[in-house]
Parts: sequence; C-alpha cells; structure tokens
Amino acid sequence: MQYSFTLEYWLDDGWYVGKLKEIPGVFSQGETLEELEEYIKDAYQMILESEQENINHNLKKTKEILIDVA
Repeated sequence: MQYSFTLEYWLDDGWYVGKLKEIPGVFSQGETLEELEEYIKDAYQMILESEQENINHNLKKTKEILIDVA
C-alpha cells in the first residue's frame, strides 16, 4: 500500500533538508534531492517500526506470582 505525503524541503549550507508535512518529527537531509527523498522514506519507516514495537510492548503484561517450594 502506498500513501502520498508532502515533502517540504529547503537548502541549508548546500544540503537538502526536509520534513514530511503530514507526519511531525520525520526530518532528514541529503546532498541531493534524490538522496533526501531516499533518507526521508527511511526515516518514516523507522518511525513506523518504532510505533509498532511500542504497540507490541504495550500489549504484553507481566505479573509477579508466588510459588511454594518444598
């Protein structure tokens, strides 16, 4: 499945720096616009993986139990 996002970018000391407008916190930079696009996709994938790990972690519960040992 593919989604469409808006890459907002600018030049900063010769580097292309950008962010996804629709997803706060997804930033990256590259020496070329193509490199920036590749890196911003990687950054977005890392955010998705991190969120999935948090969801999985929150589903796991723990409980201390007592066991009599004879």
